[in-house]
Amino acid sequence: MKSLRKAIRSIVMIPVNIIQFLRLKSQIAKNDGTLQIIIGSAKTKYENWLATNIESLDILKVSSFESLLGEKRVDRFLAEHVFEHIHYDDAIVGLKNCNRFMKPGGAIRIAVPDGFHPNPDYINMVKPGGYGWGSDDHKLLYTYESLSRVLEEAGFTVRLLEYYDEAGEFHYNDWKSEDGHVMRSMRYDKRFHEPLGYSSLIVDGIKSE
Repeated sequence: MKSLRKAIRSIVMIPVNIIQFLRLKSQIAKNDGTLQIIIGSAKTKYENWLATNIESLDILKVSSFESLLGEKRVDRFLAEHVFEHIHYDDAIVGLKNCNRFMKPGGAIRIAVPDGFHPNPDYINMVKPGGYGWGSDDHKLLYTYESLSRVLEEAGFTVRLLEYYDEAGEFHYNDWKSEDGHVMRSMRYDKRFHEPLGYSSLIVDGIKSE
């Protein structure tokens, strides 16, 4: 009886994040179809996507990918407003790791604040140290040029989806939500049509076949 109580107590004391990691690892091991992973999901959950946070997948560590994925490889990654919290050099490391553990022809969809947005109120909100929620932890403000460059350095081919150019003109190329839903976008964020004109810079990085 004493040994049983001790065993139960040890189970109860297992941290929740370890339990979540083991559950996620089991789901991936059993996956025989398309494997799609959200990076830095916080509480975001989408059908047919597996949500991860840094406790379960630290994209800066190869060992973290190996521990979670085993021999599995990912079809698609999604990172909505994650990479602005990572220094440029670390972004290259993280993206190279994603590329390494991705199937040929796979893709990563990234959405970040847009540094070429023409509204100065928007820029002051999202820039590092800005007044917007979470901006105190922002490390840099990407433009379509700099985000394209970091993806290319990591070995991806770039497809621009939503972005402003140097002249403040907005560009949109059609994209499918099922390939990576971005809530903070022209398509799904009502703030785009409000005075602030909130939008994201959204880019796909595609791994060569």
